[in-house]
Amino acid sequence: MTESTAARKPRRSAGSKAAGTTGTKAAGTTGSKAGTGKRTTRTTSTTRTAAEKGSDTELVQLLTPEGERVEDAAYAEYASYVADITPDELRGLYRDMVLTRRFDAEATALQRQGELGLWASLLGQEAAQIGSGRATREDDYVFPTYREHGVAWCRGVDPTNLLGMFRGVNNGGWDPNSNNFHLYTIVIGSQALHATGYAMGVAKDGADSGVIAYFGDGASSQGDVSEAFNFAAVYNAPVVFFCQNNQWAISESNEKQTRVPLYQRAQGFGFPGVRVDGNDVLASLAVTRWALDRARRGEGPALIEAYTYRMGAHTTSDDPSRYRHDDERAAWEAKDPILRLRRFLESANHADEGFFAELEAESETLGKRVREVVRAMPDPDRFAIFENVYADGHALVDEERAQFAAYQASFADAEGV
Repeated sequence: MTESTAARKPRRSAGSKAAGTTGTKAAGTTGSKAGTGKRTTRTTSTTRTAAEKGSDTELVQLLTPEGERVEDAAYAEYASYVADITPDELRGLYRDMVLTRRFDAEATALQRQGELGLWASLLGQEAAQIGSGRATREDDYVFPTYREHGVAWCRGVDPTNLLGMFRGVNNGGWDPNSNNFHLYTIVIGSQALHATGYAMGVAKDGADSGVIAYFGDGASSQGDVSEAFNFAAVYNAPVVFFCQNNQWAISESNEKQTRVPLYQRAQGFGFPGVRVDGNDVLASLAVTRWALDRARRGEGPALIEAYTYRMGAHTTSDDPSRYRHDDERAAWEAKDPILRLRRFLESANHADEGFFAELEAESETLGKRVREVVRAMPDPDRFAIFENVYADGHALVDEERAQFAAYQASFADAEGV
């Protein structure tokens, strides 16, 4: 039976609201920026800012496809979260995207060569992933799908560790507690529930960490995602739902999935939704910082729809030419996220040819290392399946491990007879 919230006080800061309200606050009050780690109490107000209304602004964009900065009062609150970004940080974002794309291309080639069983490319979605990934703090927790290679990079997961699962030699390749980055989730949409539950635990612990759940436009049709939205809203959980709308759920277009823009679904659950240009790394960074900041202050969940495009296939087992046209891809290629930031760096004199040449050499080195590591991966550890089942140790897992060990030993005993 679900606990009644009628008379229950919010479990987060004094900025929390009762279930069924928007969970947003007024502009102009004092609040900490993302990354400060400070908790701030804010006064309740029925006035919402343009940022929190979400539906009033169709697409938040801070950098045009031509690489020009957008100066628009409608985006001012979001822009404030990147107002002090330095040239060095901008070059860092560019480096992240270039190296992530190179790693992704290498993984795709390795699958074609028979070194990986499958690969889900992120081509075209680098800005959405790097921008949002760099908005997280070390103590935040990330729940990805199976395509968040750029976010994994931002969280410090070695890219070669992502490939073991796709080669079939491990169950994930990294310890999720080392980077606060959960193992890849194959079951579509289920990680939204995991993230919400974890966020509810964060609130109970009194911590000011944020949680972010990634999923795609296809997963937004799953019941698990709607259930996660509802629980997050009712319990004011500090979770950000980051939907990468790459226009295609395998071969199913947006038009066959939803009658309204995906970000507007948040309104029905009582929290803000925002659509951001997912090919604009600066806007993705700013909006995610905003959403995580309000979550840490106890203002509840938010939905970010990163409007982007899957330039490659759904996975290497898919042939997108069967359901979409070349002119559609060409239109999105003109909005390429990496080229967009490069144009800005060059026009603002934030990077020279030496920087780009050095980065190209670094990407070649990364590609070589990925190839060498994958081909040398050892056979899987038979007992790794018992790791990361529960957050803490569990007697049932210990019992099953012992049973499996005895089963394995029985073969050795039989050979010795």
